[in-house]
Formats: sequence, C-alpha cells, structure tokens
Amino acid sequence: MLTTAASVRFTVWTNAMLTGACDPDTAARKILGDDVGHHVSGLAAHPTPATLPVALNLIRTAGATEAYLALPVAGDPIGLAGPAPFNEAALESGEAVVVAGASIGLIPAYVGPAVQWTVMPATAPPPPDLGEADRALRLALIDAAESLAALDVAKWKPEIADALLDIRKIGRSDGDDLAPGYEPRAVKAAATARRCLAIAEAALEDDGAAITRVDADARRHAVLALASAARRALVAACSPPVPNLR
Repeated sequence: MLTTAASVRFTVWTNAMLTGACDPDTAARKILGDDVGHHVSGLAAHPTPATLPVALNLIRTAGATEAYLALPVAGDPIGLAGPAPFNEAALESGEAVVVAGASIGLIPAYVGPAVQWTVMPATAPPPPDLGEADRALRLALIDAAESLAALDVAKWKPEIADALLDIRKIGRSDGDDLAPGYEPRAVKAAATARRCLAIAEAALEDDGAAITRVDADARRHAVLALASAARRALVAACSPPVPNLR
C-alpha cells in the first residue's frame, strides 16, 4: 500500500540527511521502519549489496543533492524523467526514488518484510509544484465525492462514503509525519494524499454487486482520477523541502 511505501520514507529521510537535518544512521533507521532489513544493490562504489547506512553514506559521497519520489502507473509516469530502462523498471514496480546530483534511481522490490533496492542510472525530474498539486487533489476529492454520491456509494461501500466525507468536512488526514525540514503544508498534503490512496485502493477492490457495467465504469473512473491526483500530491509533498531563508 502506498500509504507506507518504502520509497516515501527513503525520499524524505534522504532529503533530511542531505540537508543536515539528521545523520545517515538516523535516516537509515527511519527508512527501515518496521521492516526486518533493507539492502541496496548496484552502487558503483560497493560491488556487493550494501546496508542502508553504508548505502546512504555512499550516495551522499557520490554527490547527491536531492531525492525525488516517483509513483508511476501506465499512462501516467509521475516523477520519471528517464532514461527508458529506469522508467520501465519504475513503472513495473509502481514506485521509485530518483537522486539528483548522483544521477541514480533506486527501485524497491518487497520480499516479505524486507526490501531489496536496485540502483540504476536515472535523471532527476523538474521539481513539482506543491501548491498546484495540493489544489488539484482537493478538487479531485470534491469531484470524486460528488460523483460517487450520485452513484450511491453509501449503499455500495458505506465505509468509502464515510472516509470521503471525513476528509472533506474536517480535514482529517491520518499518517506519519514526513521528516525534519518539511513544512506543515507538505506534511498535511502527504497525509491527505496517503489517505486518498488508501481509499482508492479499497474502492477498487471490487465493483460491488448488482450494478450495471456503466455504473461500475463510472465508479472506477472517479476513483482512478482521485488516485492520480493523490499520487501527484504525494510526489510533490515529498520533494526536497525549500530552505528557510529567514
């Protein structure tokens, strides 16, 4: 589930490390989370799979400046800028991290409660606009709620209707914070996006019983539009935090 994707943790805590907000060991612990182990393969300076603390130190030494999240799906390569082999691998995984300065990307593979990261050459994308992505998510949330209400989502999946209403009415946005250095707006946008993705995942599990194919297609379209906006908002929220120049 993208609400707890390793790529989100890797992106934000790598950025925290690169800005000096935390040390590599702290970043490694936060990226690990509740997993039993993470290893990174393909680093030029380390011919064998490296542990997270070693990998983060090597990535920093290689000239890393910023980390970006990618959450691509077919037809919507959010966060990808090439080259083709990396894009294809990221699309297959559904998530990736791109590290500017080091010109590398990392693709996660989940093996039970462990993650194996594969390093590949990658190009950093243009920085996304958090304000624009956040506004687009709010509009998509309104559209999805209205569209699904018209399709009687309360009878189809009442928990989905309740969750959508919950976010819209009281702004509830459960989820872990990002990392030191991220502004409150980014933290809130990321948490809202994570929750919307969880709602979309639950809504896409089935089309419900005794409905027409037209209704099923309309529901799916509304949910996919919400998921797309949520992915964009999460990618934008996890982008490198803007330094406070005051």
